[in-house]
Amino acid sequence: MKTDTQKAKELLEKNHYTCVLCQSGTVYTTVERGVKPLLDWHKGELDLQGFCAADKVVGKAAAFLYVLLGIKEVYAPVMSNGAIEILFRYGVHPEYDLSVKHIINRAGTGMCPMEQAVMDVSEPEQAWEAIIRKWRILQEAKKEETY
Repeated sequence: MKTDTQKAKELLEKNHYTCVLCQSGTVYTTVERGVKPLLDWHKGELDLQGFCAADKVVGKAAAFLYVLLGIKEVYAPVMSNGAIEILFRYGVHPEYDLSVKHIINRAGTGMCPMEQAVMDVSEPEQAWEAIIRKWRILQEAKKEETY
């Protein structure tokens, strides 16, 4: 595990962040859940090429987003087999404590909707489109719940 990944892992565990990115003393953190921080970072102005990441849970959708961000190593206590495969395929080194068949949703009732959205996707650009499409559907459903 690279030094930057180790630092990200320590910050993740000690400060209860959901995701930490590190490179040569530069650190970005978040407490937002799911793929939202990765989507925000992807849309933002930051150049994250070569950063290392520590994340609470990494499924296949998150793995694609890390590839698109240019992250070089990702640690997660739990990582799906699909995420591991994608990270290896695109030259991102995965580190994890437990590999699982797939990530489950927050309710614990089935597969994570983002994992499901990219289940049959093999290219990062296709994954981006599928993730954004699913994100919009979930946000719309969330709005309807509040009315």
